[in-house]
Amino acid sequence: MEAVIDHFGINCADYARSREFYDRVLGVLGYPRVMDVGPAIGYGRDGHPEFWIADGAGMGPNREIHVAFEAADAGAVDAFYDTALGLGAESLHAPRLWPEYHPGYYGAFVRDPDGNNVEAVFHGAQPAAQTPTNSA
Repeated sequence: MEAVIDHFGINCADYARSREFYDRVLGVLGYPRVMDVGPAIGYGRDGHPEFWIADGAGMGPNREIHVAFEAADAGAVDAFYDTALGLGAESLHAPRLWPEYHPGYYGAFVRDPDGNNVEAVFHGAQPAAQTPTNSA
């Protein structure tokens, strides 16, 4: 494990203006768009989005942030989730593989006491073994 924070994101009141702003200012720093999923864009290097912007129109001045903490393994993601729920956190997404992000992405999402979207993520998860079916 190399970092505490794996990635984070902000919600933008004027998404079009923010896209142009971050495309240009992060571009000159060598952090281009590495993922674009429509309502959210990830910037980073080597295919790893570390900073995200998202369309936050209509959220008002107190828009939540998203922060993802790097976990050592899938068990740590599960423990993060169980601990958070035990402390009264709202579940946003139970631990699971997120293949739409990349193979091996295993994460869980909760809402912290201040309303922020907090995630634990492990990038090296293996899909569960396929159980052969009996065709006889």
